[in-house]
Amino acid sequence: MARKEKKEQDSENPGRLKQIGLTYKMAKRVDRWIGLWLILVFLGTFGIILGIGILWGHPIYLGILGFLVALLTTAIVFGRRAERAAFSQMEGQPGAAAAVLENMKRGVVFTPAVAVNRQQDVVHRAVSKVGVVLVAEGNPNRVKGLIAAEKRRMNRVVSDVPVHDVVVGTGEGQVELKNLRKKIVKYPKVLAGPRVTEVNDRLRAMGDLMNNMPIPKGPLPKGGMRLKGNNQAPRRGR
Repeated sequence: MARKEKKEQDSENPGRLKQIGLTYKMAKRVDRWIGLWLILVFLGTFGIILGIGILWGHPIYLGILGFLVALLTTAIVFGRRAERAAFSQMEGQPGAAAAVLENMKRGVVFTPAVAVNRQQDVVHRAVSKVGVVLVAEGNPNRVKGLIAAEKRRMNRVVSDVPVHDVVVGTGEGQVELKNLRKKIVKYPKVLAGPRVTEVNDRLRAMGDLMNNMPIPKGPLPKGGMRLKGNNQAPRRGR
């Protein structure tokens, strides 16, 4: 049993190392100095703690502690710079805001594409303790109409819940993709956990774009669908 667990751990480690390597390569394409920064952070953190250990007369203990703290600090810096690089690559891409909202799983109920126009401007919905947040992607002038229409539609069922709207972009009055999560979290919390579920259920009952698509539900009848028309008129018996 112990051997089996050890084999499973050994099989997981290469996958994690490979994932870290792929993340580093992705970040390197955008942040060319990321490797140098990570080395400086590690050596700087380790050197400071080791220096304190030498002054205090405990170089071994603080050297070990410095090594562990340096690893942790380097990992944190790597994660933040890699995230920043990922956001810079996603900026302006269709569906980028949806990817950010989907990863906000803690206390946030996300529904993609509740409103879309012919130009493929889109509005997503997130329900959390801050209320309802409508996040728009696309032309800032066109999405205003989408947001206004969605607010009027929601007002029929959640008129007592605050509704915030955000347009993702780099222009004036817009929120950059890397700051979207921070923007949503900063809104004042006004709903309790059970209330969030209730509001989301009411909005889902109202229906959204995906639920309102005219797609037939259930299996097709045997023999396929038959069109009604003059050529399909039933024959009369002789």
